[in-house]
Amino acid sequence: MYLEIVSPEATLFSSEVDSVTVPGVEGEFQMLNNHAAIVSTLNSGTVKIHTHNQNHLVFDELHAEVKPHFDDNKILVVKINSGTVEMKDNKVIILAD
Repeated sequence: MYLEIVSPEATLFSSEVDSVTVPGVEGEFQMLNNHAAIVSTLNSGTVKIHTHNQNHLVFDELHAEVKPHFDDNKILVVKINSGTVEMKDNKVIILAD
């Protein structure tokens, strides 16, 4: 599935991923390929991006207060203050503050 993380200033992240875990207002939840369509608001916390290969990741650190780091070889962790997530047709868009 495809993931984009967008801030008011720029697109921060754009890549194919295996799954993404987000801090929803009702608790953390994960979206995998072919997940049902969903829209949710996000709390302050971490977005965990699971990927099989970190070499293809694109992240624009110049415009980001969010600073990514890898928990291990395959999980990119991005801290957000709040936001909104939409999943539809195997595309996830996170509007992050």
